[in-house]
Amino acid sequence: MTSSNDALIREFVEAFNTKDADRLAPYLHPEVVFQAYGDNEVRGRDAVLQLWAGVFGTFAEVQFTTVHQAVNGDVVIAEQVHGLGLPGRPVAPVMNMAVYEIQDGKIAAWRDYTNPEYARKLVAG
Repeated sequence: MTSSNDALIREFVEAFNTKDADRLAPYLHPEVVFQAYGDNEVRGRDAVLQLWAGVFGTFAEVQFTTVHQAVNGDVVIAEQVHGLGLPGRPVAPVMNMAVYEIQDGKIAAWRDYTNPEYARKLVAG
């Protein structure tokens, strides 16, 4: 892992493409709080990893990319495309805006902003 907040988040987003929740662990603060727009907060690294393990188990394909990213100290804002493909379906390009707060070189707060209804329609094909 790197010490730059810009590189930290870019590497984190790339780790999603492995579909291995354990690959996300080194980037997350033990007390991380994850909030996906419209869902309840998920608190703690283990709970966040468990959530993503479930997501990875659901989708046949996961292709996350960063479109644009801005860094202001310990805050990183990233425009992303979350490519998600259910078994037997094409990969759906779900647009996402993420805000990350870095503490001690790890992601301590992470908020994803996506239109969940539109995302469901895209993924369902």
